[in-house]
Amino acid sequence: LQTGRDYPPILCSFSPSWLPNHSRFVAVGGIYTVIQTKARLTCEEWGENYFLVGPYMESSVRTQVELIEPCNAALRRTIDKMNSSGCKVYFGRWLIEGSPYVILLDVGFTAWSLDRWKSELWENCSIGVPWFDREANDAILFGFLTAWLLGEVCTQCDEPPHIVAHFHEWLAGLGLVLCRQRQLPVATIFTTHATLLGRYLCAGNVDFYNNLAEFNVDKEAGDRQIYHRYCLERAAVRCTHVFTTVSQITAIEAEHLLKRKPDIVTPNGLNVKKFSAMHEFQNLHAQSKARIQEFVRGHFYGHLDFNLDKTVFLFIAGRYEFSNKGADIFLEALARLNYLLRVNHSDVTIIAFFIMPARTNNFNVETLKGQAVRKQLWDTAQTVKEHFGKKLYESLLVGQLPDVSKMLDKEDFTMMKRAIFATQRQCLPPVCSHNMLEDSSDPILNCIRRIGLFNTAQDRVKVIFHPEFLSSTSPLLPMDYEEFVRGCHLGVFPSYYEPWGYTPAECTVMGIPSISTNLSGFGCFMEEHIADPSAYGIYILDRRYCGVDESCNQLTSFLFQFCQQSRRQRIIQRNRTERLSDLLDWRYLGRVRYYTHTHTHTQNTVNCFSDHEGPMLCPLSATGFRYPRPASVPPSPAHSLHSSPHHSEAEDEEEPYDEDLEAEKDRVNIRQPFNMPNRNKNQTVSLPEKN
Repeated sequence: LQTGRDYPPILCSFSPSWLPNHSRFVAVGGIYTVIQTKARLTCEEWGENYFLVGPYMESSVRTQVELIEPCNAALRRTIDKMNSSGCKVYFGRWLIEGSPYVILLDVGFTAWSLDRWKSELWENCSIGVPWFDREANDAILFGFLTAWLLGEVCTQCDEPPHIVAHFHEWLAGLGLVLCRQRQLPVATIFTTHATLLGRYLCAGNVDFYNNLAEFNVDKEAGDRQIYHRYCLERAAVRCTHVFTTVSQITAIEAEHLLKRKPDIVTPNGLNVKKFSAMHEFQNLHAQSKARIQEFVRGHFYGHLDFNLDKTVFLFIAGRYEFSNKGADIFLEALARLNYLLRVNHSDVTIIAFFIMPARTNNFNVETLKGQAVRKQLWDTAQTVKEHFGKKLYESLLVGQLPDVSKMLDKEDFTMMKRAIFATQRQCLPPVCSHNMLEDSSDPILNCIRRIGLFNTAQDRVKVIFHPEFLSSTSPLLPMDYEEFVRGCHLGVFPSYYEPWGYTPAECTVMGIPSISTNLSGFGCFMEEHIADPSAYGIYILDRRYCGVDESCNQLTSFLFQFCQQSRRQRIIQRNRTERLSDLLDWRYLGRVRYYTHTHTHTQNTVNCFSDHEGPMLCPLSATGFRYPRPASVPPSPAHSLHSSPHHSEAEDEEEPYDEDLEAEKDRVNIRQPFNMPNRNKNQTVSLPEKN
């Protein structure tokens, strides 16, 4: 889609969304990740003709945006005209990989127009928005400003431009509706990453997927006081030239709730950074795991009666939606796993982390004390080591073997006894690392109380609820999210409502096995492309065709099987998982298959491109392909090793494994379904002529 010999002379892509530089979404959020990670590849494809449009947030702009002059005359005239008409529009570069241009609209500066624009919306679209819904009011301001911007760009261009505007979610969708209502010469794409009504219904514990065709959508939206938001979302879906979703499961949902079948499914990707050697990401896992182990030593001081070398770290992360994210079924499965490990007398310990932001007022005092005690013990050990080392050095200098009984004096013994006394603890290790504001009504804490996982010595499963996003500046667990994921052994995401699911995708790219479901876009995508996902460390939990209890038993079985693996088996599995990363690379998803098809379909659909003489752009042809089982996986359970838990450090000498040979076999198996063209932004691709 790059400007060139076979393309329109002026082809620009605008991508309005509420996300660029919005601080609320910087910490976590699928849409933010989509836009940020896709920026580099999109800039390579579109060059100077790609612009992100978002709201102006001063606190974020200071650190994330370099404000510059507009890159072309038409855009400069557009911004000057809008600024002189009572708006505040900023132009700059977003300081992320790819450095895309951003156009930032100050919605607060034009709040004086809200009532007038609300009236216009009611007169033209019959959509009324209540005054108390601030988010919807911001969406109105942003939508009208976006439509104003696109209309002004069309006016200021010296010759008719060819513009593709890609809108994300209902917060930006009003701009699309206004573009169509004003008949602007703009080709529009609307992508829903999750439907409003779907998220609300699933959070209400309804049998969502079995009753999709039965819902009275207007009544359900009205009962939840989101009817005006639903109208904005549905209007954008009805008006857009091309409608896309991020997964097949969301496409089914959108067809029933938004009353339009998506034209194309565009899966989400990531920027995959390949290592030059296979062992590099394994070394990163070992380093990050060591940092998590240090935190665990402090958190469980006084009750550290388990072997950290035989401890498996599990985690679940995301926004705090107890049922939608599957935290309920995960906790129930942990209780059942705890019972299985105890009755089987397993020496494996499980530590499950819940990384979900909730309302807190401070760190838990006991948790902070644990880290202080750990540091004090470390300092004591270092001091004693220096004394011991000095005496050992002096003894060796005079040519004598040291008398071990004289290497430590009374002062050293006193220091060590004080350190041991400091580890005495009268309470159990805390389940939650922070002080919760609503402790008595918190869903996770109430579930933990019900199942009785209180981190006792008898429990083989320990739980740590960290109700705050991870940060490398935290005094408690100073790690960012990527480091933490690399240090864990398994990510568990048994979501009931997950349109895509970036958390398991990030695990895959980092070589960490994960559990997903057939109700998540990621899980369905992997089932479609891999013959046996579990062989590659991608466990797919059935939550669509099974009841809750049956799904919980299946999750417990997955966890128990994972616990039975030896350390060497886990290393082999991580190697296989990491080799799937090419499947999630934007260079595969964006350039070759899905997104090229989307923009092609948009150009071929709208009238504003019909007068262009030249070949119509078509997606590269391809045939279906599913990755087979890895060659090193045993063909039947009869040949599988270690049906019961054993020492995690044990080496399976009877199981020959050549890492380089297996990597080569997997590279043959995990071949790319399409031949990826190597081209830069100044090259064109030879495509078939229009019939």
